[in-house]
Amino acid sequence: MARIVVTGGAGFLGSHLCRALLDRGDRVVAVDNLITGSVNNIEELFGHRGFTFVEHDVSQYVWVPGHVDAIMHFASPASPIDFERIPIQILKVGGLGTHNCLGLAKAKGARFFLASTSEVYGDPQVHPQPETYWGHVNPIGPRGVYDEAKRYAEALTMAYHRHHGVDVRIVRIFNTYGPYMRVDDGRSVSNFLVQALRGEPITVFGDGSQTRSFCYVEDEVRGFLALLDADVTGPINIGNPNEFTIAQLAELAVEVTRSSSTITYEPLPVDDPSQRQPDLTLARKHLNWEPEIQLRDGLTRTAEYFKRAIDG
Repeated sequence: MARIVVTGGAGFLGSHLCRALLDRGDRVVAVDNLITGSVNNIEELFGHRGFTFVEHDVSQYVWVPGHVDAIMHFASPASPIDFERIPIQILKVGGLGTHNCLGLAKAKGARFFLASTSEVYGDPQVHPQPETYWGHVNPIGPRGVYDEAKRYAEALTMAYHRHHGVDVRIVRIFNTYGPYMRVDDGRSVSNFLVQALRGEPITVFGDGSQTRSFCYVEDEVRGFLALLDADVTGPINIGNPNEFTIAQLAELAVEVTRSSSTITYEPLPVDDPSQRQPDLTLARKHLNWEPEIQLRDGLTRTAEYFKRAIDG
């Protein structure tokens, strides 16, 4: 049994991570300022004696009394709609928030786990993307607030590892989806499923030929725990290597929801990556990890969640 702090614990990924840690017997302190997370995502955990929730912004000084074995830093808005809505907060949580959480890890002698992202690769010129690829990012574009916050967080994490001897893990997360995503998340999976369930036209940006690799949240969290427990610093890609076009995703969303929605096309946003696919060589070698849930099955499960969320 370990005592683990999860920042962003009321968010999409954080809430799933809290459940997985509790299920395996760990105690969890979830920290979230609820700017994009929701107590609704974790409400059933409040009755668990191993679970504690603290409403706090980790961009401010962070302290957790008592023994701590690990800090898993998942706090950060991560949806495209947030890049324009709250850009300063995204930069702060990637910079100040990571610094504060690394300081807590150093003070507690705890392992520090950074949730980084495939967005550090930007619009990649290498495909699929291995962890050795340095990326192709526009630092002053609208997506730069998220991309560069995560790149800086990785640099800061490795500085604490090299200079202070903090035991660290870095995961690079590829497009993840599943229950507890926000209905207004702004990402393709949530947009398409919600539009299909409402019978609205499905909005595809660009011509739909750009690709993504979608990983169901259950597989993704299993990879997180494997990395947390492994004797490897990373960064390590965790994602599904099966690549789909956005047009294919839209068609699948219509199929699994049995919707009458039609597909419409809008101009592509600035700096939207043309392709994204993880190289899983390191995950397979060091973690013995592979995703198991196929996109159609995962979309069906996610659609069931969104239907309940929409119906209230």
